Amino acid sequence: MSEITEAVRLFEEGYVCSQAVFAAFSPDLGLEKEQALKIGACFGSGMRKGEVCGACTGALMALGLKYGQSKEKSNEACERFLDKFENENGSYICNELLGCDIRTKEGVEFAVENRLFKEFCPKMVESAAKLTKEIIEGGIE
Repeated sequence: MSEITEAVRLFEEGYVCSQAVFAAFSPDLGLEKEQALKIGACFGSGMRKGEVCGACTGALMALGLKYGQSKEKSNEACERFLDKFENENGSYICNELLGCDIRTKEGVEFAVENRLFKEFCPKMVESAAKLTKEIIEGGIE
């Protein structure tokens, strides 16, 4: 199963976006999936505050496992990922992507009523996983 498919599957099973993306890549990068699920647990929904999309945070953690031995490589991977994600999706900020402020009760209600967590967020998980895979396979010079 590809990391992209695995990330979406994990999200649809109930893991948060950050867990899903990070855990899909972690076994091939030297970290057990169970550990990645624990590490990624507090980063979903933009750290529950609508900040940087949790799918992006999960991706950046995976890229850190791959390139974290070098500040230059990890910085390049981070910038490349965030630029590509923003170009593809319009932003990497959760509240901007969702079009509501999930720090508020009204924002969460809007997201739930419009099925954003069920229909929109899986697309962000897929996008983050796809871009992570591209960067890992393409390498950082």
